[in-house]
Amino acid sequence: MTRSSSGPISGKSRNRYYSGPPSDHFDGERFFNPGGSAPHGLGAVLRWKLKGGARKWPVAVPSPHAPDLPPQRLAPGALRVSFAGHASFLIQAGGLNLLTDPVWSHRASPFERLGPSRYNAPGIAFDDLPPLDGILLSHGHYDHLDIATLKRLWQRHRAPVLTPLGNDGIIAAKAPEVEVRTADWGEAFDLGAVTAFLEPAHHWSARGTRDRNHALWGAFMLKSAGGSVYFAGDTGFAGGHHFTDARQRHGVPDIALLPIGAYEPRWFMRDSHMNPADAVEALKLLGSPVALGYHWGTFRLSDEGAHDPAEALAGHAEALAADGQRFIPALPGEVWQREIAGG
Repeated sequence: MTRSSSGPISGKSRNRYYSGPPSDHFDGERFFNPGGSAPHGLGAVLRWKLKGGARKWPVAVPSPHAPDLPPQRLAPGALRVSFAGHASFLIQAGGLNLLTDPVWSHRASPFERLGPSRYNAPGIAFDDLPPLDGILLSHGHYDHLDIATLKRLWQRHRAPVLTPLGNDGIIAAKAPEVEVRTADWGEAFDLGAVTAFLEPAHHWSARGTRDRNHALWGAFMLKSAGGSVYFAGDTGFAGGHHFTDARQRHGVPDIALLPIGAYEPRWFMRDSHMNPADAVEALKLLGSPVALGYHWGTFRLSDEGAHDPAEALAGHAEALAADGQRFIPALPGEVWQREIAGG
């Protein structure tokens, strides 16, 4: 089931973006994590920031990979994943081209001169993107939903944005020309050669101080003739049930895209962001033979060092290899690809 964009909510609704019946993750006003945790309040944010303890980052975190020059199209039986940076992947599957959480702006922020800025350039130049068939948008935080990039993509590609409930209202307020389709957890977007299932994640959403959890967040499981891809969006581990459930519903994905950064201090970030150890456990639950780690090294969002996520993952490499799995801390420009016989 898919829904069309409804735009911002007007009238007496206290939710700025979405109006709908209550469910096991929506109380009629706000979305929530069933059996999980709510995001920390302003007091906890101040406690974190005043305590200090953030590790220094270098002036830049350049990638050793040259920017990718992706093909315009692949055969339906081929699968290719290219990393642009942070949470932005180009997924070429089923003959279609899909982009996740695209941010090509210099800052992940509502402000032009304040907020997290890039430590490396996108691993795919904007002008080198192939024709797009859809944009998978996991949630509304600024490091995932970048209005400026969505406007540029719409002008160039006219590809619809596929996103959880309520995020259409955020986009419509600033870019009403962009086509947005929304779905709830457990529903799917039918793109013909690719089906994008919207899966639960353990996270939260906000664009400001008065719209917390007014829009839903989620992960995506993509299934096509070329294989299957799990994109976790942004999530805490939270017992790992959403990974186990995704595997039970859809089978083992051929590749898992899992966040590994923005995890310190742990007392503050645990419920919203996985650390590398959590991500390794998520990979084991999903059962994928390979994973690409993202959400690290591009925007400084938390207290760990720029290279800490990759170094922590390295400590798990031998154990994963014994289980026939690989977990690669992706850097901008990195590409994973395979062909399906007869594709």
